[in-house]
Amino acid sequence: MIKDSHRLRTIALNIMDKLQNLFKEITDLTTDIETNYPELYEFLGEDPMTITYNTNPNLEEKAFKDYLESLKQLLKRHLETHSVSKFSQ
Repeated sequence: MIKDSHRLRTIALNIMDKLQNLFKEITDLTTDIETNYPELYEFLGEDPMTITYNTNPNLEEKAFKDYLESLKQLLKRHLETHSVSKFSQ
């Protein structure tokens, strides 16, 4: 019984660490966008600090990963478009 309890605690801590790392990445990227690409930041159309909370940790992790990936893609497209328009002038 104690081993099961310890195992569950370890799993929970591992999930919390993953979520915390993802949240830090999201926060860092959002701050970078806000600071260095304010023209892009205003198009986010949302408060980046209001990420929905799910009771299922696997869904929560997926939501964080999806949101992080969408931010990365948004910035990537912006940089590609911005670079193209600079060269075409």
